[in-house]
Amino acid sequence: MKRLIGTLVATTALAGPLAAQELEVDELTFGFIKLTDMAPLAIAYEMGYFEDEGLFVTLEAQANWRVLLDGVIDGTLDGAHMLAGQPIAATIGYGTEAHIVTPFSMDLNGNGITVSNQVWELMRPHIPSMEDGRPQHPISASALAPVVEQFRNDGIRFDMGMVFPVSTHNYELRYWLAAGGLHPGYYSPQDISGQIGADVFLSVTPPPQMPATLEAGTIFGYCVGEPWNQAAVQRGIGVAVITDYEIWPNNPEKVFGLTAEFVEENPNTTRAIVRALIRAAMWLDADNNANRMEAVEILSYPEYVGADVETIAASMTGTFEYEPGDVREVPDFNVFFRYNATYPYYSDAVWYLTQMRRWGQISEPHTDEWYHEVARSVYRPDIYLEAARSLVEDGLADEADFPWDTDGFRPVATDLIDGIPYDGRTPNAYIDSFPIGLTGGQLVVDGEVQG
Repeated sequence: MKRLIGTLVATTALAGPLAAQELEVDELTFGFIKLTDMAPLAIAYEMGYFEDEGLFVTLEAQANWRVLLDGVIDGTLDGAHMLAGQPIAATIGYGTEAHIVTPFSMDLNGNGITVSNQVWELMRPHIPSMEDGRPQHPISASALAPVVEQFRNDGIRFDMGMVFPVSTHNYELRYWLAAGGLHPGYYSPQDISGQIGADVFLSVTPPPQMPATLEAGTIFGYCVGEPWNQAAVQRGIGVAVITDYEIWPNNPEKVFGLTAEFVEENPNTTRAIVRALIRAAMWLDADNNANRMEAVEILSYPEYVGADVETIAASMTGTFEYEPGDVREVPDFNVFFRYNATYPYYSDAVWYLTQMRRWGQISEPHTDEWYHEVARSVYRPDIYLEAARSLVEDGLADEADFPWDTDGFRPVATDLIDGIPYDGRTPNAYIDSFPIGLTGGQLVVDGEVQG
């Protein structure tokens, strides 16, 4: 029914000013991974926002993040729901080399860290309790440290999963571990495992496979987006110990990525895409999340996320279940539009770059200006604001909802879990403030930190 309604709306809308856009291309294929934060794509399709723009879009689930990125680079996909680190890493030539840009950030928050029941039982004595007996949140990784030590003494390597080497999940898991005194390991040009000097050994597992991999005992925990933390809790095989909202409230998450070549050759089409995605994000957050249950139903379709409605709703509707029965209010666990969630801030890109440098994926030091230049080459707020302005002029959005006067840098963040302030304007000072991680001119050479 949704698709029919969208088609009828599109027919009417295209008779107006949108028909004059002269799209360079109107048939597009976009990729995504089966996670709830692909929602803006699903909603833009189901609500007819793409068709309102004269765009005929096919959405295709991808097997993993590597396949998705390759699809965008080789043109099999015109654009995709991406890890924020993917356009950045590709542009600087880490892992693969291609100039990928983003004119649209897809969401804030949305991830969690889950551990097995066995690990949780060993962690629990090291976690303070509230008056009602439930664990006090946020839970520090310092509670995990004695468990890791016990495993080490028993000759067992403590393995955890994350979704991709340049994923938010990798950096959030590393951030949480390091804030609790555990070393997540370094990368080097000679050893890209990311496990040099590690206390906790991180490796890649595709998101939908996380619960099964945990249940099989291959990993003892993981960091992933929804609904795959809630899936483990509801299956009774794990406990979600912390959300990324508790690591860094309203942290940047996924982006929509396209090649720089596509954007240059198809400016009208790119603007139309961003218009549709902005409208979808607005719908997702409208009226204090009033549309979320409808969104949950849509995401449960097998062609999108394909998880049970109850599992998706557990985190999409303002709550989060940490362990069976421990349901807490987390109204901002998924944010799609408010707090300028869709605006591609340079400071968001810089944060990812600082974490790449901290753990050795960027092997050598660079100036602050280098970080800013990379951010400006990947994040395109100019395209975003042009699309937003056109929506306001068409009466489809409110002018007050967009940050017209920003310089592209968010205010200094002072609420990260380790208490270290983050200012995107001074990336090197931020990198040098960490007690665990590369600082200054340090390099990883032959498995050792030098400098």
